[in-house]
Amino acid sequence: MRNKPTILVTGAGGFIGHHLVKYLVKRGHVVRGADVKAPEYQSTDANEFVIADLRNHSECLKVTKNIDEVYHLAADMGGIGYISSSHASITLNNTLINVHTLRAARANGVKRFLFASSACVYPQYLQKRPDVVPLREEDAFPADPEEGYGLEKLYTEKLCQYFTEDWGFATRVVRFHNVYGPLGTFDGGREKAPAAICRKVALLADGSEIEIWGDGMQTRSFMYIDDCVEGIYRIMRSDHGAPLNLGTDELVSVDELVDIISRIAGKTLVKRHDTLRPQGVRGRNSDNSRLRSVLGWEPKTPLRVGLIPTYRWIEACVSGQLHQPVETAAE
Repeated sequence: MRNKPTILVTGAGGFIGHHLVKYLVKRGHVVRGADVKAPEYQSTDANEFVIADLRNHSECLKVTKNIDEVYHLAADMGGIGYISSSHASITLNNTLINVHTLRAARANGVKRFLFASSACVYPQYLQKRPDVVPLREEDAFPADPEEGYGLEKLYTEKLCQYFTEDWGFATRVVRFHNVYGPLGTFDGGREKAPAAICRKVALLADGSEIEIWGDGMQTRSFMYIDDCVEGIYRIMRSDHGAPLNLGTDELVSVDELVDIISRIAGKTLVKRHDTLRPQGVRGRNSDNSRLRSVLGWEPKTPLRVGLIPTYRWIEACVSGQLHQPVETAAE
């Protein structure tokens, strides 16, 4: 008899999925990874890795067979430039992925299902100021999510709720707030702000001009990948079925983010703001009150600490020294 549940991680070829697989294997779980592509920067630690297009129900049935728990991270997503210009494809692809994976997991007798949602579900009318009030889970309604990506995430959260209420299918929902760290996408248009800025800083000479999307005053909180995967695991193991924020409440502006990364690189750069570029909401921050109450824990890595290994890894990549080992961030 197995002592630990057998786990499927969808999106295991992606940034968070790769780190989560490694974390789960270290904890002694048998892990199957599934993605439409293999991991981009490093080989997987999964016991089994399946290339599958989860938009197809038949493939979802195959990957969820003989699985106890599903960590569902697979999604068509990217940074603000991508998600603000790809509403149709993102909404269509993710709706198919989410609905088919949920149905297949229930059909195959999966015992617990975790859905990776996003802070993009929160109403835009609550995020119009850089000094934003931290967002609580109950603030998601009345709804006004980000178009496309945020809307389909909010819809799938409700679908998870209905699967539990109507059919007793155990689900967990985690709302990510801007995850960063080594092995994440840093170019090509789908990268998030920390990775994009790390790449730009690494490529620039000291004293150069750096382009910043927006006016630089927009604010966010950012969570280091090690905290993210630990939080995901803790939420899955908890008895809390309603959505939970997973992020830090360390609010910084994009200009401040540039300054932190520039200091890590030992460079002084001149900021040039392009206000015609997409910049998203003016401010977004995580209220971790419920997370602390449910788990007795919250993400702890300061931004200035987590950005050191993140920048060093991206710097090694853009300089041609690919796949260099990276130390984990620590206090």
